[in-house]
Amino acid sequence: MVSFETFQTEAQQQIAACTKISELQEIKVRFLGSKSALILQLKELKNYEAAEKAKRGQQINQIKTALENAIADKTKSLRFQERLNKLGEPIDPTLPSPYPTAKPLHPLTQVRKRVTEIFKQLGYSIAEGPEIETEWFCFDALNAPQYHPSRSEQDTFFLSSKQSVATTTQKSNEAYLLRTQTSTVQIRTLCQHQPPLKIISPGRVFRRDTDDATHRFNFHQIEGLCVDQHTSVVDLKGTLDFFVQKFFGKGFKTRFRPSFFPFTEPSFEVDLFIPHLGKFRNEWLEVLGCGMVHPNVFKNSGIDPEWQGFAFGIGIERFAMLLYGVEDLRRFYQNDERFLSQF
Repeated sequence: MVSFETFQTEAQQQIAACTKISELQEIKVRFLGSKSALILQLKELKNYEAAEKAKRGQQINQIKTALENAIADKTKSLRFQERLNKLGEPIDPTLPSPYPTAKPLHPLTQVRKRVTEIFKQLGYSIAEGPEIETEWFCFDALNAPQYHPSRSEQDTFFLSSKQSVATTTQKSNEAYLLRTQTSTVQIRTLCQHQPPLKIISPGRVFRRDTDDATHRFNFHQIEGLCVDQHTSVVDLKGTLDFFVQKFFGKGFKTRFRPSFFPFTEPSFEVDLFIPHLGKFRNEWLEVLGCGMVHPNVFKNSGIDPEWQGFAFGIGIERFAMLLYGVEDLRRFYQNDERFLSQF
């Protein structure tokens, strides 16, 4: 075997000249592998006297440690260079990007904008309100009796127990909760503004539902309210027909079925006739609820019940699922770029 110094010098030169990770692995096997000259010398130590054995063993371990450190440093350097090669030429990060960086809006945001733009054409303005509400705004003012199931803890996220709330319209003891519908914005608007008025109130609502393909504890609604001296069910149906045809296209139409909501009388469930959309062909599908505003809602809001109005509620997720042919609304919330980039 050549001298230890010559062996170490040759190994370090080859390590320094190496330009690829694969070559470095070969060098490691050549100089530090189980069949390398250095390791064979280590195995031969048993044939030496104690003093010589200790001396040669120390030299071999020093060379082995030096080469292992050199290989580790070279590996780090080569991997760093590989990353630099992938990144390409250096750039000035203060310069504007030559590539488009704007991403399309989330599909639910696109549907919300599409709905609001249609109602703006009819003269509706946008009104918003807080997501944390009191029982008065969420239930009492909307004519929901104390025994109504929506007021139970099984259906509603209550944030506090009864406590004092001093206003001119609310009861003295109120519990705070996450709003279950954006109809609360209609009450706030009626308490602050005298008719005539036409508003839509988009926003998040919360209910104790188990997440599945068609339900979610947090979803989005757009409530509509129109109050004037002379409004009727005919005006309500005409408004919704206009919206449906603008949103989906010609051939889509509505059908009203009698229903019940505490805050409207009469109340209706609205079916949508779908001539062709995704898996639907010439089918009727329930899509929203509506009705004429109950006189008690006007009284609770300080409005003369002689006024007339109608209200309706649109589920943004439901309309997005229909429009885009999505069968599981959970897809909208999973932040999967492959899914979201399609819209």
